[in-house]
Amino acid sequence: MAQLTEYLRPDVIAKVRRLDLRARFIVDGFYAGLHASPYHGFSVEFSEHRKYEPGDELRTIDWNVYGKTDRLYVKKYRAETNLTAHLLLDTSGSMAYPVEADLEPGASPRMTKFDYAACLAAALAYLMLDQQDAVGLALVGGDDRAMIPARSRRTQLTHVLARLARAKAGGVTTLADDLEAFARRLRRRGLVIVFSDLLCDPVPVQRALRRLRFAGQDAIVFCVLDAAEAHFPFRGPTRFEDPETGGSVTADAEAFREGYLRAVEEFHQSYRDALAGFRAELVCVDTSMSFDQALARFLTARKRRF
Repeated sequence: MAQLTEYLRPDVIAKVRRLDLRARFIVDGFYAGLHASPYHGFSVEFSEHRKYEPGDELRTIDWNVYGKTDRLYVKKYRAETNLTAHLLLDTSGSMAYPVEADLEPGASPRMTKFDYAACLAAALAYLMLDQQDAVGLALVGGDDRAMIPARSRRTQLTHVLARLARAKAGGVTTLADDLEAFARRLRRRGLVIVFSDLLCDPVPVQRALRRLRFAGQDAIVFCVLDAAEAHFPFRGPTRFEDPETGGSVTADAEAFREGYLRAVEEFHQSYRDALAGFRAELVCVDTSMSFDQALARFLTARKRRF
């Protein structure tokens, strides 16, 4: 079996069929790698732990963390209400990229954007429920829709992971409308975490995210791209197809590679600027990125939120 830290690699985790095991391996691998990670401080803060100090009661030591990190940490108990977090996963057709037909002949299969986002959402659910936060799930933006209200009970992880495991990406995006509708349902302050490639008109999506913020929700948006979308490795005449509308165009990829990459960066920057205007965060990841990097970017964003 691969070492725990190997499960932080998307190509390794893709070989694990069950989503509950994927989530556990990602989280355990993240903890196992803390001693060599520059992000351990964020993880400790996220998990509501602090370093053990002489005089602390032994019963407050988290021995699970010790077993994974060889470091002593003390659980912090908060008097205030725990966090309520809502995981919103985009199920629109573009999240299913790449399908097998998109890959070069003989190329190894790789995780779709949807699979990567679902694994990341599962790992965050695992982490937050472990610290007794309330977690809910909403599938939005595509044909597959679902809503699991936020709960902190032990059985919640099973419900969330089971629904994520059955989820499929497909259909034309309705992300902005679904975010607006979700904002109208919320009655309690909390954290909304959106997982999407954001490949739709940005103006209504940004307007919907603003509504979430003004409804009292903190917001963190994961923009999840495929590695090919992020780095554009294409060469020569290439056919590009819209997975939601079926429209296509064939062009010399090298002729507009530089312009494409510039447009992607400008797209991300426009979201960063818009979200910063109402104190929300954008986290950019792609499917070649190890899960510890993605988790660390989330923890950095959350540190700024709180």
